[in-house]
Amino acid sequence: MTEPDLHEVVNPATEEVITTVELAGLAETDAAVARARAAFDTWRRVAPADRARLLRAFAAAVDADREHLAALEVANAGHTIGNARWEAGNARDVIEYYAAAPERLFGRQIPVAGGIDVTFQEPIGVVGVIVPWNFPMPIAAWALAPALAAGNTVIVKPAELTPLTALRLGELALRAGIPEGVLQILPGRGPVVGQRFVTHPDVRKVVFTGSTRVGKEIMASCAAQVKPVTLELGGKSANIVFADADLAKAAATAPYAVFDNAGQDCCARSRILVEASVFEDFMALLEPAVRGVRVGDPADEKTEMGPLISAAHRARVSSYVPDGAAVAFRGSAPDGPGFWYPPTVLAPVRDDDPAFTEEIFGPVVTVVPFRDEQDALRIANATEYGLSGSIWTRDVGRALRVSRGVDAGNLSVNSHSSVRYTTPFGGFKQSGLGRELGPDALDAFTQTKNVFISTEE
Repeated sequence: MTEPDLHEVVNPATEEVITTVELAGLAETDAAVARARAAFDTWRRVAPADRARLLRAFAAAVDADREHLAALEVANAGHTIGNARWEAGNARDVIEYYAAAPERLFGRQIPVAGGIDVTFQEPIGVVGVIVPWNFPMPIAAWALAPALAAGNTVIVKPAELTPLTALRLGELALRAGIPEGVLQILPGRGPVVGQRFVTHPDVRKVVFTGSTRVGKEIMASCAAQVKPVTLELGGKSANIVFADADLAKAAATAPYAVFDNAGQDCCARSRILVEASVFEDFMALLEPAVRGVRVGDPADEKTEMGPLISAAHRARVSSYVPDGAAVAFRGSAPDGPGFWYPPTVLAPVRDDDPAFTEEIFGPVVTVVPFRDEQDALRIANATEYGLSGSIWTRDVGRALRVSRGVDAGNLSVNSHSSVRYTTPFGGFKQSGLGRELGPDALDAFTQTKNVFISTEE
């Protein structure tokens, strides 16, 4: 008999072990898939109104547990309490939003000769969801809610580092009346559980959020079964500031567009592009904003940035700021236990500097000047990624031109908002494949069936 694979869950702000979680092996994964496959035959036939009612009950259970979920995320992921409360509310809102979907999963009637042609949106089957450690609670909800609403069954594999909120969501789903086997939470290692999602023939769809490197491997492996995937991958997003912008507001908000969640965000605007004529003015405004970011105990209501997720990740982030790096200025971070790293601004940097071209996934931002609109677009698009970005200008025409010109899936003008549960989210180029959230997400969890009914005698 093999020994259980136990994983210590660590608080990144204190380095203390919170709890120990047993990780699933291959046999446990296959058993979970079998349960999900059996449950699918029943769940897909639950009346739309009843499925909607169960999802509303699930959302209500999440709502009632918001403070507990937020506390778990603070302890497990190092998120600030303010962010963690928002994330718990977002998970609730996403589930509530898709609770309306079962009764609105419309097909079409298409005019044809000799009969009637109708389409149905059929569920795919068992969906395997692989969740990252940076936003474990909302990203789990983004996949499981539309998948369940469409009649699929779901197995969520949380990241080894951050399984606690996903496990709690599974408990809340059962408490709300979601039947056994319809939503399962399966902690495990990527090469074991995640890879089995890819290879198991009864897992009919894989949803993955994580690195572009791993996303490519999953996509290639799924091709062997022509298995559909939704991929939300890396980013190196641009924050473009034109000379006519509200510089004070652009500078004041720029730190939070990249240092939120300690920069561990694929939407982080980690390249700030500033029109050359106002570059020095912008930098003068940016410095006090960066130094003013409150870094510390994530449970403190006043904290704005917490720790990095692990010592290994901190070492990776540090490697992008070697001795002699062009550090323009830095914020502060606590000493002592915890995986802390200060908000860091690099300028000037070369176009080929790894800090400028690679996803750091930490609180490090580069600032570069540009000459004009075309130069800004050239720099913004000179990356393999295309997830997010911001544009700061008072010129509406320019805002529209640049928005159309930037190769990214989610853009904001005079703000840094990337994600709303009512609108589609996803990337261009190597930032991903498919769209999550909004009304279109259901397309990722259904198949169109066409039926022709002859009316000829």
